[in-house]
Amino acid sequence: MTGPTKRKRQDGQPAAQPDAKALPPSRIWNTGDRKFKYEDTEIYKMEQRILHLEDQIMKSQMNYNSILTLLDYCGTEHSSRRRMLAVGALFRIFCRFISLGKLTRLSGRTERRRGVVEVPPSEVVIIYWLRRAFSDYQGRLRNALLVTSAPLDEQRSVLALHMRLLQHQSDSLDEHFWQSDHFSFEALVLTIVDPRCQDSIRQEFVEKYVQLYDDVRFWTLSSLRLRTTEKYIRLDTLDNTVSVLALLEPYTGEKKDMDNFYQKVRHQGLMKAANHQNVAQGLWLNILKCPLSKAQRKNILNIMTTHVAPWFTRLELLMDFLTDSFNAGGSTSLAALAGLFYLIQEKNLDYPQFYAKLYSLLRSDLLHSSHRSRFFRLFDVFLSSTHLPAALVASFIKRLARLILSAPPSAIVVIVPFTYNLLKNHPSCTFMIHRKTEYSEWVEGAGMADPFNMAEPDPMRTNAIDSSLWELETLQSHYHPNVATMAKIISEQFTKQAYNLEDFLDHSYKSLLSAELSKDIRKAPVIEHEIPKKILLENPDPEQEDSQLVKQWSFR
Repeated sequence: MTGPTKRKRQDGQPAAQPDAKALPPSRIWNTGDRKFKYEDTEIYKMEQRILHLEDQIMKSQMNYNSILTLLDYCGTEHSSRRRMLAVGALFRIFCRFISLGKLTRLSGRTERRRGVVEVPPSEVVIIYWLRRAFSDYQGRLRNALLVTSAPLDEQRSVLALHMRLLQHQSDSLDEHFWQSDHFSFEALVLTIVDPRCQDSIRQEFVEKYVQLYDDVRFWTLSSLRLRTTEKYIRLDTLDNTVSVLALLEPYTGEKKDMDNFYQKVRHQGLMKAANHQNVAQGLWLNILKCPLSKAQRKNILNIMTTHVAPWFTRLELLMDFLTDSFNAGGSTSLAALAGLFYLIQEKNLDYPQFYAKLYSLLRSDLLHSSHRSRFFRLFDVFLSSTHLPAALVASFIKRLARLILSAPPSAIVVIVPFTYNLLKNHPSCTFMIHRKTEYSEWVEGAGMADPFNMAEPDPMRTNAIDSSLWELETLQSHYHPNVATMAKIISEQFTKQAYNLEDFLDHSYKSLLSAELSKDIRKAPVIEHEIPKKILLENPDPEQEDSQLVKQWSFR
């Protein structure tokens, strides 16, 4: 038979040649005036060399020395593409070796249940050499996660390969491989918390592996627990350890048995949720025993009720840390409030001086701090009980009223409705608003000393219940119209059940000013004087008089 003949064009023109676009785009490169094939590039030659080395290693152990060449290609001095090609080739090589048992048992030998008979010495040498090469490969993978100049996508690929390698090991070995020396999962965990590791890699490790798989979470917590002791502690990794724990979803107690494992061979001890809680509790206790800085202590206190306490089976172990933090004073005491009150509610912690310490935190700097909103959210919870003594509540009300005389408007608009709610919940304190005595007429003319003792640290002995809230009436003449209007609610009838504090907590100078500027002016204000054209400079019009500021000051 004859082959098919080429069709000729009817117009007599020769048949068109196949367009370069008909070929795979990766095979043809266009560089201006000439085209050349991808097979002629150095990149293609490098790929073929690495694939050839991989193929030779797979065929015979006589070519195992080529593993050293591939390991050299994994160095940072080579290009990113060459590194990733070498990393991928070594990954396939070692996965095959693990499947064949070349890293854990000797091929072609007679195995018995409790020992090995007649092991060839040459084979032992090869096994230990492969183990060292495999350990070197794992170390290079971990080092790649610490290179800050490496592309983020490359580091994510390296992390995925490392975890897949661990999974391949776990499927081929027994349940204790996580703790063995030459299968160092602990080294990977320490790399993740290293300060040189990027935050995005750390977050991906937690979200994709630690959070999803129960066994990975257990061994991660266990590895961190062993390395977060006074013997091994590194303060530069402590912050990253806390950040890893903060990324974990806290244990809620609903899940009694763990059933989602990264390893096929399941460890019986990992299937109980109580074991996971115990190892997490031990890790947090080791962290709390470390010499923490003020910033580190506050960071832990901020997540105490959400990410620390839920892991504890014995909450009383947190008492010393929380009480010491609460007694430290300042912003540290503010951060410890939530955790300490959590123990009082959940475990009936006996802290008799709690309200006295809380009373001492009410200072003028609190109303100017960034923790003001969070403090008043907790403060509202602390004073919500109607069983508190009237003298105690009166002291808090009076101290707040005294502080608002020098407070910014953004703090005053919080304290006034907060005081309204306290007076509404504790009617016995309303005498502080309308207090009348037999000397009322004389007091209106001559005045009297306020019986409230601001310097008294004990809120039960301040005599606040015998005083009055004259400070709130003073605020009704405040320069800011919103503050003056808000202060007038104390002088009106208490018809409103309560104010929602969330509507006032996030106010600031910026929000108050924006609210004033965005108001619709229904009627333009009356101006009693002419607005000068120039305020800081001389008026160019000789008929117009200069402002008093220009007359008295020279700005040249």
